[in-house]
Amino acid sequence: MRSRTITLLAATVSAGLALTACGANSSNSGSSGSSSSSAPAPAGGGASGKVGVILPETATSARWEAFDKPMLQAALSAQGFSSDIQNAQGDNQKFSSLADGFISQGVKVLIIAPSDPAVGAQIEAKAKAAGIPVIDYDRPSLGGSANYYVSFDNEKVGELQAQGLADALKSKPGAGVVQIEGAPTDNNATLFGDGHDKILKPLYDSGALKLVQKQPINDWDPQVGGQTFEQIFSRAGGKVDGVVAANDELAGAVITVLKKNGLNGKVPVTGQDSTAAGLQAILRGDQLLTIFKPIKEEAENTAKLAAALAKNDTAAADKIATGTLHDPKNNRDIKSVLLAPQLITVNDVKKVIQAGYVKASDVCTGDVAAKCTQYGIS
Repeated sequence: MRSRTITLLAATVSAGLALTACGANSSNSGSSGSSSSSAPAPAGGGASGKVGVILPETATSARWEAFDKPMLQAALSAQGFSSDIQNAQGDNQKFSSLADGFISQGVKVLIIAPSDPAVGAQIEAKAKAAGIPVIDYDRPSLGGSANYYVSFDNEKVGELQAQGLADALKSKPGAGVVQIEGAPTDNNATLFGDGHDKILKPLYDSGALKLVQKQPINDWDPQVGGQTFEQIFSRAGGKVDGVVAANDELAGAVITVLKKNGLNGKVPVTGQDSTAAGLQAILRGDQLLTIFKPIKEEAENTAKLAAALAKNDTAAADKIATGTLHDPKNNRDIKSVLLAPQLITVNDVKKVIQAGYVKASDVCTGDVAAKCTQYGIS
């Protein structure tokens, strides 16, 4: 993988607000209760010992239980580890408590995807003092001390979304665009927004497009997102020609408002995560695009890094983490794996299903069944 460098924007983070949502490759909501799993290591080969993993929540994104947990479990097992995978369910105190437990157990490696980067940084300081390496998984801990970071090129995600919308609006000079962004406390959402601005701001400046309003949505809450978009739509007198929605859940909330006004399918809307609902919306023509992030690659790279760290093999780890992420909060570069996101339009829906992230049976239902036949999805 070619080297990439991304700069983090140091934002003020208030505890408990950063319920990050992006990457849900499933439309099924996760359990609202605590979740954990433990898998024994296979006999022989690879690394050995226990790895602790803490996932953030299930309230705003189904990916963590549907994909990250089983894929991390399988990848860690393949590297010779036993794993204990817990979900903090958006509770920062619980996240810290789980981490304290793993540190006291002396796990070989700690893998965390914190809801609040400040909490992640505190945990990493404790782990470092205990001599336990930490991998930031999917999102970074601003001001932290993680040994490595594994995620996707999140600014590129935003660029793909914005460019897709801009292309769809080429025939409408001066088209009005609304940007419904993710949580302001989520650095990944900040990077998505940076990607949006990189593509769209020059078009706003030239008059090719017009920014109606850009609005972040606390906690990635789709209900708040829908209400916010409806208010913007009303103030604009319905003169909205395109919407950048940061993920599929926010896109769905926007589409609900457009349907009420007879504009679904007429106003292009972006998304992210390739959820079953998002793919259905694309097949119906209500959603323009989504972004697919192959979580299995993220899990497998994380497990390989963990194996190298468990053996104190920095050289091997550095061969895996060929990217760099700059954290200005403590002015350090974090060696990173930054995977490439994939643009999905109606002609690409089949690829997501064939890759096994979403079942055809979850997409090809009701009025979408005929569309699946049309696009060769079975």
